[in-house]
Amino acid sequence: MRASREKTASQIADVANGLVDPILARRAGITTSLLSAWEEIAGDAYADFSRPEKITWPKRPGDNEDGTFRPGTLTVACEGARVLFLTHAEGELIHRVNGFFGFSAIDRIRVVQKPVQPLSARRRAQPVLSPAEKRALELRLEGIESEALRNAILRLGAGVMSEKRKKASGRR
Repeated sequence: MRASREKTASQIADVANGLVDPILARRAGITTSLLSAWEEIAGDAYADFSRPEKITWPKRPGDNEDGTFRPGTLTVACEGARVLFLTHAEGELIHRVNGFFGFSAIDRIRVVQKPVQPLSARRRAQPVLSPAEKRALELRLEGIESEALRNAILRLGAGVMSEKRKKASGRR
């Protein structure tokens, strides 16, 4: 019975994203996948105080244009004086966002100054591992040179290990 409940939960999330994505795409030019991946795209240095708002695509005046794609402008909300930091990292962020999309989707970032929900409110609680579990996981990841990749896999592994522990103890 539990397996069907878990499967239903993931299907509901897919249905919800399927309903929300077209609305976001029409109104803001973005999808829930961009919103949920922003922390990974922007990195720890910028995710705490910024979030994507919308993508504005250039308007084509008529059918007589050559029909080539032109990249859009990503509007990013940013808190207070940190706008300066985000503005200096514009080139890097454009590269990361285009890497996320897999093509040159944007060529500019427009930063608007407004309050952004703190990261602590957005992020779920980190899974807690015992010191022995944490050390065993870190030993498995020693060969990975990229610090960002190692940290991402460490978070994933901690989540998987804590879920296995919950299932083994019968909690959910």
